[in-house]
Amino acid sequence: MSDPSPPRKIINVASVPQRSPFRYPGGKTWLIPHIRIWLRSLKPRPTVLVEPFAGGAIVGLTAGFERLVERVELVELDDDVAAVWSVVLGEPDDAVWLCDRIVSFDVNPESVRRTLAEPIGSVREQAFRTILKNRTYHGGIMAKGSSLIKKGEQGRGIRSRWYPETLRRRIAHIQEMRSIFRFHRGDGLAYLETAADKPDHAFFIDPPYTAGTQGKRAGRRLYQHNDLDHERLFRLASRLSGDFLMTYDQSDEVLNLARRHGFETASIPMKNTHHDTMTELLISRNLDWLQRGRTPNQPRLF
Repeated sequence: MSDPSPPRKIINVASVPQRSPFRYPGGKTWLIPHIRIWLRSLKPRPTVLVEPFAGGAIVGLTAGFERLVERVELVELDDDVAAVWSVVLGEPDDAVWLCDRIVSFDVNPESVRRTLAEPIGSVREQAFRTILKNRTYHGGIMAKGSSLIKKGEQGRGIRSRWYPETLRRRIAHIQEMRSIFRFHRGDGLAYLETAADKPDHAFFIDPPYTAGTQGKRAGRRLYQHNDLDHERLFRLASRLSGDFLMTYDQSDEVLNLARRHGFETASIPMKNTHHDTMTELLISRNLDWLQRGRTPNQPRLF
């Protein structure tokens, strides 16, 4: 079944708690109210949520912080992004060092360029440089070809997305909750192979957007690791014992993959970083929970 529900009201992302230290292109903050409904609809309740393409990990962080599951497994292939999660979810001393480095750093074009040009001496220094780049590059895009923010919000230039105290609080809060999270540096598809036979696991799958010949194929512009065997991903999803929810840019190729594997699809409205209204495709075995919406005991989310 395709598009089981009509377009819903666009989520105001300002109403969703911001927990990730990343300003991530393709981030899923707008999807969080739907994620809550999805996870609460699953019977029996999943014990573990797996995010095999973690990126900014807002879905995994929300599921852990709000105790929608008992444990969250985050998987990320990109070395720089993986360095951040290794430090933030690692030893407390490393997380404290990262927070102190962020708060004490004087952000200006010269200091940023100089720091990003220096050789990487440790994982925690790599983590700091990744956050620095993410927060000072246009759109949060860290892929090759991106560049420093020039004008920025309200003319604040390179500082317009650099909120050191906010970043420190977010990292410290994640570190406090780290017993709920496990981070794996590696290939998301390979991890799905190992977890396919675990019925108590739920999977939020948000791959780099390179499938299809239509549209902008944003993954190539936004992400360093943007090559993915989408056919293999759909085959793996069909073998998962636990429930899953996938998100994709909408294209005929993706819709055909979903139909071939017997999955349901629904188009959900969202706004991109330029505040343009767009739709994103949700894919799963069953999307009835989208039609049901909230139960009487759940808070209003829309």
